[in-house]
Amino acid sequence: MKQLLSLTVISLLLGCLRVNAQEEAIVQEGEYGISAGASHYFGDLNPNPRFNRPNMALGAFFRKQFGNYVALRIAGHYAFLGYSDRYNTNNEFMLRRNLSFNTNIWELTLQGDFNFYKFVPGSLYDRFTPYITFGAGVFNYDPYAYYRGQKVYLRQLGTEGQGSSLYPGRKPYGSMAMCFPLGVGVKYNLNRNMNLGFEVVYRFTTTDYIDDVSTNYAPDAQTHLLPDGSPTLWYALQDRSSEVGAPIGIKGRQRGYSNQRDGYLFAEVMLSFNLSSYKCPAPGGL
Repeated sequence: MKQLLSLTVISLLLGCLRVNAQEEAIVQEGEYGISAGASHYFGDLNPNPRFNRPNMALGAFFRKQFGNYVALRIAGHYAFLGYSDRYNTNNEFMLRRNLSFNTNIWELTLQGDFNFYKFVPGSLYDRFTPYITFGAGVFNYDPYAYYRGQKVYLRQLGTEGQGSSLYPGRKPYGSMAMCFPLGVGVKYNLNRNMNLGFEVVYRFTTTDYIDDVSTNYAPDAQTHLLPDGSPTLWYALQDRSSEVGAPIGIKGRQRGYSNQRDGYLFAEVMLSFNLSSYKCPAPGGL
């Protein structure tokens, strides 16, 4: 009986060693996949911040694996961002300011991913890990608002005096800026070929104009009235407080928070497909 028990234990151990050797022979070279979830803006119109107006985010990525813990990822995203002062019900000044914006975001990033645990697709034991991710990238944005039912792009207007000879220090801002993603995620290996994950990543940026709001009012930067006596489009959109009450946009009064850059966040579910290779066992191995 003791001999039978010993043979059984030895057989189980050998079986486990063979399974482990087979798992170690499979090398994860990388992943490619898609992501979908929510985006949110944080900036001069949402400074607190609050996650109360999520929008859509979609992405695709390729991740090159360097061992079981470290990977380099290139990712592209489309997202929609938007916000309005009417959501700031607890702030009288922001309600009276009455500004709003929307923008499409097109983003390309390069990120490093660092697993907390060993991650081996197809393994019985090493199929789940949390991770951190950070990197750098570029994105395109072009804020717009609606005025009397008309969609109006704001960057070209220079709503804070950008490009005006009266404000030589206020240069027009571009449609491109850099971003620096930083966040956390988890991923789970469904089978040898597929993984499911979830991550939350905040984007620090180099611009304060995602929302077209940054510094002070400059109501003298351009012409106020059209020949028929109606306000110019620029004048109407540089200070929209008159739409809800008495105008507040006097020269030099704070319009935004110039010492704080805008940012945005993605919270996404990710589905990826593994790219694997087979490493021949060493001579004498099981």
